[in-house]
Amino acid sequence: MSVSHSQITRLYSRFTSLDKGENGTLSREDFQRIPELAINPLGDRIINAFFPEGEDQVNFRGFMRTLAHFRPIEDNEKSKDQNGPEPLNSRSNKLHFAFRLYDLDKDDKISRDELLQVLRMMVGVNISDEQLGSIADRTIQEADQDGDSAISFAEFVKVLEKVDVEQKMSIRFLH
Repeated sequence: MSVSHSQITRLYSRFTSLDKGENGTLSREDFQRIPELAINPLGDRIINAFFPEGEDQVNFRGFMRTLAHFRPIEDNEKSKDQNGPEPLNSRSNKLHFAFRLYDLDKDDKISRDELLQVLRMMVGVNISDEQLGSIADRTIQEADQDGDSAISFAEFVKVLEKVDVEQKMSIRFLH
């Protein structure tokens, strides 16, 4: 991940300003103080992405690694070494990150129930369960290619092939 020294300094300054316990790590509560996450219906799911399984603190390195998914892809990065490791902000890694926000039980499939839970988080109580159910059913019907009534990562990618994920999943937090 190519991040300049001044960008790292700014991110570190943001990290320390969030670190209310002043112990070099962030807790879920620290993240919940970020206004953009507090109002985001998927805020809790995004916050969870920062924490490795079973951990309740994240250090600066982990903070940077998760934020890297959201860095916009610069034009000069598209022609980088094809044999090197794929950058965290690649289209494929951004899609994996988004897929994991939906795959609540981590079984590598998005079930109707998982889709319903995420839809409920996103729309709140403005839509009836019946309407949400029909949105979930239609979504799965359109995406499901192998007939298992769930959405695999490959099916997820196919549905989003025309969506500009790079644009939608970029945060210009370094400028």
